[in-house]
Amino acid sequence: MNHDIYLDANATSPVLPEALAAAVEAMQANYGNPSSSHATGLRAKAILDATRARARRVLGAGPGRLLFTSGATEGIHTAVLSALCAVRERRAAGDVCGDLLLYGATEHKAVPESLAHWNRLLGTGLTLRAVPVDADGRHRMDVLRELAPRAAMLCTMAANNETGVVSDLDAIARVLKDLGSRAYWLVDCVQALGKLPLHLADTRIDYAPFSGHKLYAPKGIGMLYVRDGAPYTPLITGGGQEDGQRSGTENMAGIAALGAVLKALEDGATFRNHDQLAAMRARVVHALREAFPGIVFNARFETTLPTTINFAVPGLPARELLDLFDAAGMRVSAGSACSAAKAAPSYVLEAMGVPDWQASGAVRLSFGPLADEAFIDAACARIRRCGQAMRGMPLASNAAPAGQAGVARFSSDGRHGWLVLDHEAGECVAIDPPPALAGRMADAIRRHGLRLVAALATHADAEGAEARAALRVALGMDGADPGPLGWPAHVADDAANDALVVGRQRLRRLPGIGADHAMYLLDAPRLVFAGDLAGHAFGAGAVPADAILCHRADVDGAAWTRPGAAVMDEARQLQQDALERFLRTHGDALVVDVREAFEAEAGALHLLGRETRNLPLSRLAEHLEHLLAAPQRPLVFICRSGNRSARAALCLQRLGHPHAWTVVGGIALVG
Repeated sequence: MNHDIYLDANATSPVLPEALAAAVEAMQANYGNPSSSHATGLRAKAILDATRARARRVLGAGPGRLLFTSGATEGIHTAVLSALCAVRERRAAGDVCGDLLLYGATEHKAVPESLAHWNRLLGTGLTLRAVPVDADGRHRMDVLRELAPRAAMLCTMAANNETGVVSDLDAIARVLKDLGSRAYWLVDCVQALGKLPLHLADTRIDYAPFSGHKLYAPKGIGMLYVRDGAPYTPLITGGGQEDGQRSGTENMAGIAALGAVLKALEDGATFRNHDQLAAMRARVVHALREAFPGIVFNARFETTLPTTINFAVPGLPARELLDLFDAAGMRVSAGSACSAAKAAPSYVLEAMGVPDWQASGAVRLSFGPLADEAFIDAACARIRRCGQAMRGMPLASNAAPAGQAGVARFSSDGRHGWLVLDHEAGECVAIDPPPALAGRMADAIRRHGLRLVAALATHADAEGAEARAALRVALGMDGADPGPLGWPAHVADDAANDALVVGRQRLRRLPGIGADHAMYLLDAPRLVFAGDLAGHAFGAGAVPADAILCHRADVDGAAWTRPGAAVMDEARQLQQDALERFLRTHGDALVVDVREAFEAEAGALHLLGRETRNLPLSRLAEHLEHLLAAPQRPLVFICRSGNRSARAALCLQRLGHPHAWTVVGGIALVG
């Protein structure tokens, strides 16, 4: 791809050119300290004052405080500290303040974490309570009405960062007014700036934090609005900057850049309006529906920002969708960027009560109000390309070496299932399908026109039996186990030919293991499906010395092992600065792209001008013999981020290849 399509604007945004120019000018020409009284300092102070005045107009701040911060997290902490200090003082004076700290169940984690932090440090002893949301992601007014009389503070958000759901702030304000609540009210407005009308002085809101980098300003600059009359305690004291409200020399480059963004908002000509953005969203949604039949959108468009689309695709985990989009040069995310590294379902979607598969498989696509028609055209084209890649033949697109069976691995949370297949014969055998992936295996078998010969297990357990039954039922077969561990009775009765035939290959059950365990030997490639057991567990000579063991769960962090192989903890690494020199020195090195076939179809990968060979990590088993047969040829594994390539390189090292390498950071850092 010749350029990125950035669709993760809720995480951060590129810097507006005018904002970049303003920041550079502030650093080069107007670099004075705004607290200095000389001319250079006065020019800096003029920028500071002009930006604050513009912010007041854009936000409708009226007589309220408006101070610059490092971002929304600082603003949230300042607001919570201010409110809880006031609560503590009111209680000391005998005033009834409530005993609850309420926050929306879908709030950004910065809010409950801040509440818990200052509640503990200040010793206020209040109880944190989440206000649940309904299926649309909006706060339950009935629950809020019940709890509000006990609230010392209430924290909600204007629009959710994961789903784009817009809170009904008017309804919340009515509840507080009807009950005569004196609770302090914080509204996280991070996703609202530039997308929702704001007239803060006309509202009941006490505190509203903002973050510049969510709307084309640099990171490290934000704002905090404090309603006139609301209590305020500085988080940072010292030099008395910001009229004593927030000490520390001001971030003048950030403030100048934010001023340029606010100027664009005030002028009204730079950013798209709500109707234009809604029309753009409709086009993207149409492309997604074309690309992924069965797609489910996790929030109603009627109650969400037009710039945020949260969705899930049945049978496709979020990780695979992210890899697919990334291969096509599209940058999207799974939920909040702050929690993307954590392999857990979205707590926001769980709070909305969506099914588990949607919460764990959710992908967020977000664009900013600077988007134009050409950008949306390009995004839709690549989304359609992703759909075409997924509708291809990922099990067949990387054919097994001549004369060998194909072997595909299906993995989930360290559990592995295997599919031995012959496309020409149209047959396959499933081994140890993970319970969470039985449906995906069935879908792959159907999509590639294969007939399931048997669903086998290496261990007799109820969970595995249920998964195999689910696989057979999904394929329209009898769900009952045909024999011990799934081994067909007619094969077991033929003692002279105790083997399953899969096209041109034979899958034999090795003897002497017992009724509750089994091990299966594939002729070519020479693989033994050994479940959780190591080769020595089956007795001397039971496992061929040259065989590679394929497990149903990671053994020392790997899906493959070899009897007696050394255990290594880290793959050999090629750092970015040494990569070009290494490739020049080793002209015969095989560069292996271990991304899945659908990723390679969505976007080809080159490494510093070198062609790569796509051997997906899920299909690596069928190629291990050939890779190991040339131990002197360097193998350089590459993927998007370096995680999968590190696993591939480590696997080859453990199996005895002396020259297997991974590229640290993957293609993302190569450029």
